[in-house]
Amino acid sequence: MALYSEKVMDHFRHPRNVGVIENADGIGEVGNAKCGDIMKIYLKIENDTVADVKFETFGCGSAIASSSMATEMIKGKPLSEALQLSNRAVAEALDGLPAHKLHCSVLAEEAIKAAVQDYYEKNGIAYDHEQFPDCASCGHCCE
Repeated sequence: MALYSEKVMDHFRHPRNVGVIENADGIGEVGNAKCGDIMKIYLKIENDTVADVKFETFGCGSAIASSSMATEMIKGKPLSEALQLSNRAVAEALDGLPAHKLHCSVLAEEAIKAAVQDYYEKNGIAYDHEQFPDCASCGHCCE
């Protein structure tokens, strides 16, 4: 049995939405110190919808595949739907990840949420701080 699914290998070998969006409306960067993976997600928002999304990922094949799949899953979706994307949904869409690589799908979820949070903050849009990772450190309300 192969360690990685065909979908993981496809998104690793042929990642979708790689790159940078100049003047992005929201940027989220997260990392995992234990494994060294770093993900950066760029969002272009139009009418409260993810009009475009790009990523840069420094990491293993699972991290790249998770970034690629996650961007595909939120492109064209309302921000409210993008915020609902879970690491579990990313892993399932990839037909699974090895247990020791599930943190890669977690990073993808967190990077998207960080980018949406950045967009909200840049534009003075009120939001529920509890929806976001690291809420306690955002410095806005969570005490």
